[in-house]
Amino acid sequence: MRTVRYAIGGLGLVVTAFGGFLLVREPGPWRIALWLAGGLLVHDALVAPLVIAVAALAAAAGVRLRGVPRAALIVAGSLTVIALPPLLRPGGVANATVLPLDYPRNWLLAMAVLAALTAGYLAARGVVRRVARRRGAAPGR
Repeated sequence: MRTVRYAIGGLGLVVTAFGGFLLVREPGPWRIALWLAGGLLVHDALVAPLVIAVAALAAAAGVRLRGVPRAALIVAGSLTVIALPPLLRPGGVANATVLPLDYPRNWLLAMAVLAALTAGYLAARGVVRRVARRRGAAPGR
């Protein structure tokens, strides 16, 4: 397992270095750097505080958000941040081919699929644990 982690980490470093190389080679790298800085700002000012607030509310309600539920919340937050520009666009656009899809509907569908997959996984995990307890075996992770 350690070898796989090192391989994935090494691949990540190679891809990051390649991205940095392309960033420097690109004409106008400051625009891209500004866009990346904006992404960091959105994450630190919007996504992270919202995730912390949801976790605090869940903890206050006695709900433990670990593993899959936490990952689902992170994916939902990321999808929402990515979808914000088309979701918040003002009315119609002059060129109908610029944003041709029904973005609010598609975002809601993505959130519903994510919620259904998360709920299905948690239900299946609960069933497996109950069956394991009945058989006297320790539930696997």
